[in-house]
Amino acid sequence: MATSAVAAGVVALPEGSPFPESVAAIADGTLFVSSITNGGVLRVAPDGSTPTPFFKPGEHDTRSTFGVLADEKTGTLWVASNDASAIGLKGPSAVEGAWLRSFDLKSGAPKVSVRLPAPAIANDFAIGEDGSVYVTNTAGPQIYRLKPDANEVEVFVQDDRLKGGLDGIAFGEDGNLYVNTYVAGEMFRVDVKMGVAGKVTKLNTSRPLTHPDGLKPFKDGFLMVEGGGTLDRVTVTGDEARIDTVKTFAGPTGVTIAGDAVWVAEGQLSYLSDPDKKGKTPDGFRLIATPLPKD
Repeated sequence: MATSAVAAGVVALPEGSPFPESVAAIADGTLFVSSITNGGVLRVAPDGSTPTPFFKPGEHDTRSTFGVLADEKTGTLWVASNDASAIGLKGPSAVEGAWLRSFDLKSGAPKVSVRLPAPAIANDFAIGEDGSVYVTNTAGPQIYRLKPDANEVEVFVQDDRLKGGLDGIAFGEDGNLYVNTYVAGEMFRVDVKMGVAGKVTKLNTSRPLTHPDGLKPFKDGFLMVEGGGTLDRVTVTGDEARIDTVKTFAGPTGVTIAGDAVWVAEGQLSYLSDPDKKGKTPDGFRLIATPLPKD
């Protein structure tokens, strides 16, 4: 599926949706992309045609949009919406707090709206086998869980070693949860047994990480993007994580798999934080497809 979008290779994002933070895909190749500065979520058809709003900036009481994750089993798109003014991102509305919001994949109708305990910035998602949603808190050392039909999140794990800006999150083939920290450049494994969090282990990476961000399961490991410029393949053996660079991009922030392609969102967040770039605008923002890594 998604062969025409893969053939296109590049999707240029409109001016009203700069600085994409995350990208998600469904089986037919449709893509969804957030905007950390302007908010809203765009939908890109499988043919790679001009993106259209899934919902507009500020709509449905949203603000700056971070992680997006599609759960086709329940027909749901999960979106992290945040008041990120504390890190210099005003966003399109005045809604306070960090929120998990979900929408019907087909109609776009709102479904669930749950606020994280402050202080929090809801970043990225993983979905467990039972349908529970796990979300990283970039503003604190917590991973939260929202169980099916629950109306509030619970702390799944809290550990001071996770203070380095929790970001990407994904389940591994071993059933354990893996996360990275954007600021500290670290990776961790959280042992999970029968839905209960166990030991938190910092992994030894084969090379230093520079702003690790989106993380997705892939075969016996993961695909991960680093804001420093790379799409990586991550292979974990014991407490060791081998990091192999697949390709370089312009400040990648999000990654997803659609058919036989990997789609990467070039968020270029250095333009929001680097003193030499702040106030300037990149030539444009794009989603770029590259073939899945081969063994």
